[in-house]
Amino acid sequence: MRLSRYFLPILKENPKEAEIVSHRLMLRAGMLRQEAAGIYAWLPLGHRVLKKIEQIVREEQNRAGAIELLMPTLQLADLWRESGRYDAYGPEMLRIADRHKRELLYGPTNEEMITEIFRAYVKSYKSLPLNLYHIQWKFRDEQRPRFGVMRGREFLMKDAYSFDVDEAAARKSYNKMFVAYLRTFARMGLKAIPMRAETGPIGGDLSHEFIVLAETGESGVYCDKDVLNLPVPDQNVDYDGDLTPIIKQWTSVYAATEDVHEAARYESEVPEANRLQTRGIEVGQIFYFGTKYSDSMKANVAGPDGTDTPIHGGSYGVGVSRLVGAIIEACHDDNGIIWPEEVAPFRVTILNLKQGDAATDAACEQLYKELTAKGVDVLYDDTDQRAGAKFATADLIGIPWQVHVGPRGLAEGKIELKRRSDGSKESVALAEAAARLAP
Repeated sequence: MRLSRYFLPILKENPKEAEIVSHRLMLRAGMLRQEAAGIYAWLPLGHRVLKKIEQIVREEQNRAGAIELLMPTLQLADLWRESGRYDAYGPEMLRIADRHKRELLYGPTNEEMITEIFRAYVKSYKSLPLNLYHIQWKFRDEQRPRFGVMRGREFLMKDAYSFDVDEAAARKSYNKMFVAYLRTFARMGLKAIPMRAETGPIGGDLSHEFIVLAETGESGVYCDKDVLNLPVPDQNVDYDGDLTPIIKQWTSVYAATEDVHEAARYESEVPEANRLQTRGIEVGQIFYFGTKYSDSMKANVAGPDGTDTPIHGGSYGVGVSRLVGAIIEACHDDNGIIWPEEVAPFRVTILNLKQGDAATDAACEQLYKELTAKGVDVLYDDTDQRAGAKFATADLIGIPWQVHVGPRGLAEGKIELKRRSDGSKESVALAEAAARLAP
């Protein structure tokens, strides 16, 4: 992509309304624009990151055996009345009436709808286990939307729903999602810690929030520092095997949100030197809620003995749009964003330091074509801005690799590579650059 033909509305000044780093940098880097309180338009650069995150989430859900579908944003109020949640959910639910006076709502979550889909088609335990997920926009009418995408009203979410014949099977499904979440966030360059958490309006008695430690987080957390060094399962993990050892390893070390924190247990189990009390950003949450929805909505299957059996369910959410902000909170410096390579909008940005010079123009064009041919996402800054402005833009938007092409280096057949993550630079031959930068 040539920057001269791209839509990248960079802001030079920090927006007054942005209270935290991620909100400030997303606005300055031209990633999004606020259209209403807590509602944003995702501009091209932000949209590319959003799609990269979405794809990682999708790949790990598929790897764990979940099956993708797509449910609508609007839901019938009657479904929520069946479960008893329509009146209980509170003012965060946006309630709507269509022209025929049918009562609808803009879905904040999808337990009722997926249960209705399940009960319409699945009649026997032989069709279980089953895990269905989608990646869809949600709406919760936050009283005080703030912090950009960290606490917006409209947000993109992955929500999965498992269906099992009994509690033992349901806990196996829960464990699969637990492991899938560890892998998902690690692939994005995040250390997301699973912490015991309240179930809230979803229901049930078993839940873990996946928390990225950050002082700007909305949740108070308590944990043993040892949890920061636990290994994440690799891509060869056997989801059909026994995942219990992995779960025990991660849950035997104390980690809890402030809502379920047990001070006495914390002090007895965690050595004083290992106690970490801080704040964190929730990027995902998983729930096992048993027969909460199958009982109220009569989602039964024929069990092994032929009798009707209410299914045991779980739900599993990932805040896809919130993750964009969480990654920036964890990965930035004074100059801007530092994207982990798997979620970066582009892998490489080429900076032509003397636009209009025949040699630098030709070298940039050659490298741009070579990298593009290798399937590398490239942003080529072919604008006529001065070099300092190009450096500032490149640092702000956080592309992992910068290629500096100027007359002085080219006179020796060299260009400069800069790694955004640590600022390190090296000179390499122009002919070798494409091979170095291809993944």
